[in-house]
Amino acid sequence: MSEDYRSVYRFSVEQPVEFWAAAASELAWSKPWDEVLDASHAPMYRWFTGGKINTCYNALDRHVEAGNGERTALIYDSPVTDTKARYSYAQLLDEVSRFAGALAERGVSRGSRVIIYMPMIPQTVVAMLACARIGAIHSVVFGGFASDELATRIRDCKPAMILSASCGIEPGRVVEYKPLLDAAIDGAGLGEIPCIVFQRPQCEAPLIDGRDEDWAAVADAAQPVPCVALDATDPLYILYTSGTTGEPKGVVRDNGGHAVALNWSMRNIYGIKPADVFWAASDVGWVVGHSYIVYAPLIYGCTTVLYEGKPVGTPDAGAFWRVVSEYGVNCLFTAPTAFRAIRRDDPAGELLHGYDLSSLRTLFLAGERCDPGTLEWAQSNLGIPVIDHWWQTETGWPVAANCVGIELLPVKPGSPTCAVPGYRVAVLDESGEPVAAGETGNIVIGLPLPPGTLPTLWQKDDRYRSSYLERYPGYYLTGDSGYCDSDGYLWIMSRIDDIINVAGHRLSTGQMEEVLASFPNVAECAVIGVEDSLKGQLPLGLVVMQSGADVDEEEIRAGLVRRVREVIGPVAAFKLVTIVDRLPKTRSGKVLRGTMKKIADGQQFKIPATIDDPASLAEIERALAGLGYPGDN
Repeated sequence: MSEDYRSVYRFSVEQPVEFWAAAASELAWSKPWDEVLDASHAPMYRWFTGGKINTCYNALDRHVEAGNGERTALIYDSPVTDTKARYSYAQLLDEVSRFAGALAERGVSRGSRVIIYMPMIPQTVVAMLACARIGAIHSVVFGGFASDELATRIRDCKPAMILSASCGIEPGRVVEYKPLLDAAIDGAGLGEIPCIVFQRPQCEAPLIDGRDEDWAAVADAAQPVPCVALDATDPLYILYTSGTTGEPKGVVRDNGGHAVALNWSMRNIYGIKPADVFWAASDVGWVVGHSYIVYAPLIYGCTTVLYEGKPVGTPDAGAFWRVVSEYGVNCLFTAPTAFRAIRRDDPAGELLHGYDLSSLRTLFLAGERCDPGTLEWAQSNLGIPVIDHWWQTETGWPVAANCVGIELLPVKPGSPTCAVPGYRVAVLDESGEPVAAGETGNIVIGLPLPPGTLPTLWQKDDRYRSSYLERYPGYYLTGDSGYCDSDGYLWIMSRIDDIINVAGHRLSTGQMEEVLASFPNVAECAVIGVEDSLKGQLPLGLVVMQSGADVDEEEIRAGLVRRVREVIGPVAAFKLVTIVDRLPKTRSGKVLRGTMKKIADGQQFKIPATIDDPASLAEIERALAGLGYPGDN
């Protein structure tokens, strides 16, 4: 019997213990929980305390034991290597259990940290599930990050093992991982760390004797091991996200609440049935890849697609349609950036007509605010519901969405619809008072957060409190601003800190400023996020050179772009930089980043009363105009 959204939502917030106990009963537990919600250390809430569970068991073993071992678990499609493969649940279980045995033989055990620095290949999924099987805490680092970023994560989590590959593949080029990995281990300053490296035929990496082992040899010699019963509150993984200080924040995900929330979301948010084909066109280095390439589809018993390619260029803007058609994808989940790129290359949608897309029931978009034009283009061309939904690395699963599996509500382009059951979303002003419908404020979520969200930051409880809980007692601060309309629809407008969203990737402008400031002859700098029609936002650097420095501006700009790419990586998409004589500031010395962003985005702005030199804003206007801002970028 179908249930409407409002009744389900009301039950979830009025009786959360009963609501989530019912959801948890759908999973396999080796020991039932003592408490569904443990508030004994509020505001540090925990879910399903006393319960014993294993995420890998719920993702693989239980499906095989139920007689579904021959069902396809994973489809690997790599247009960049012209490779395709399918793994049944039984085959994936065999590979995972044996690789888990290899890790265990090398001393990796419950609570050990394992960094996974790998591309979009099946072995990455095997690595994640193998860690989950034996209770090791994995930390996946996106392969596009440079050595300094990887070293920072190594220092923070102190891994017992690093799993990597010889290379990643980008259209037209091979990205060697091993030199980056070696430099990161050296830079971390923790001594040698054992590594297992998967050798790809496109690039074989030299292995260091006594430290590195070959993946294939290790896996072939391994013996399978069973799942370890873990506390529901034990960490499953650490995923680092940008922090406002430039120091990454290690978001922790537990085993019990995570499995419960993701399993519930597949049916209720995405409208999925077991054995459906679910494709999250993302990367395992990001939270979407963790939640909806690997864990949620497998826990729920679906077929998941692992795609090593791009929405355009591999080979063209019909790449997504080819995958949907070939594998009978029922639900596609990707970032608006992907559809902006497809629309840019194929504005009339002509490439859709060459494929059978009859299997596709829904398209979900997330990772950044979806502009109405992109949503409407996708909806008109596909003829199916296109659902913009909103969530964060910290939450691990959607906060606001049109819950297809409960009730499909009317779509309002530009809004991710309403709060998902379990989330009590509010919009507050600076003093903590609720704002009126339609009025912009800071978006918060009432405590306790539902299962599956972050219980803390890795070994930094105090930073978790100060970053998320202290500004508005009783609430979690999302860091986003926006409003709720009179129908209860949420509208996400912008970040309230210096984190910008580049093609769905959250990046710290403060971290980029640190890189620019370290460049020779740079006196000061600022980085702002400016609107971009393709990527949502792009970082733009404004640099003041030291007085009297004899510099070639073109050479300096090229060097600054190169430096950011070297330190942070190409993922930063840093290519816009200009040299100015001064930055606009308040009399107390605060750089007016918000005002500069409004200038760049062509918005109306007021000259702040506290500005030190109003003429400095005119210079910024001239400099940005020279870069084409404001304009159609």
